[in-house]
Amino acid sequence: MNALVICSGGMDSIALAHKIAAERALTRPVSFDYGQRHKKELDSTRACAARFGVPQDVKDVIDISAVRRLLTGSALTDSGSVPKEHHAEDLMRIAVVPNRNAIMLAIAFGIAAAEQAESVAAAVHGDDRFIYPDYHPDFVEAFATTPRHAFGEMPKIALYTPFIRRVKADIVREGARLGVPCAETWSCSQGGDHHCGRCGTCLEWREAFLLADVEDPTPYEKPDYWVEACREHQEKQPSRGSELAIAGPMK
Repeated sequence: MNALVICSGGMDSIALAHKIAAERALTRPVSFDYGQRHKKELDSTRACAARFGVPQDVKDVIDISAVRRLLTGSALTDSGSVPKEHHAEDLMRIAVVPNRNAIMLAIAFGIAAAEQAESVAAAVHGDDRFIYPDYHPDFVEAFATTPRHAFGEMPKIALYTPFIRRVKADIVREGARLGVPCAETWSCSQGGDHHCGRCGTCLEWREAFLLADVEDPTPYEKPDYWVEACREHQEKQPSRGSELAIAGPMK
């Protein structure tokens, strides 16, 4: 079964693209410019497409940035600061872009129908379901029924979400198994020359690499901030203990 993948350029979606290319047939990555401050992630998607010889150029990035002025209230699109705290769900929720996945899925299904792809793949995963409503299995299960009603007699298109009940550490292990060039992905919520090492997304991926027992090859602007963040997390939640040992900075 072939598939197009909704690909941001982050570790999770790039790992998914590699998984599809290895297990079925990757038709193309579909990327979106929604006015995100970390637009640099789109370069990672183009590099991934080039590795597999599938279409993805500047003109293939779908520009929905015009809706940015309406999808307000997210740190990823507004001028406010991006959360810089480890596992602070109340703070991380300000990075939610309203209905983003539903918008992207609807467009991706239209492209899949036009190109006669058999499935649309999305890298929604278990770690973010508590923060992002459109990462929850209930949302995915509900949206998967949409093509049955939207396309009438056209061939049915499946929604493929193999990471839905897995966590970031699982994705890191899968990426390592598939040979994903992790250093060429972009998951940071900022848009600098290197991953900042301070935003919630950077901290979550550093944790994921540690839990997966896989070396993190990502260059960070603040590589030592990881130790400080782990210590603060332990101090704020002493009754729960910590999932992590403070192992020192990873360069």
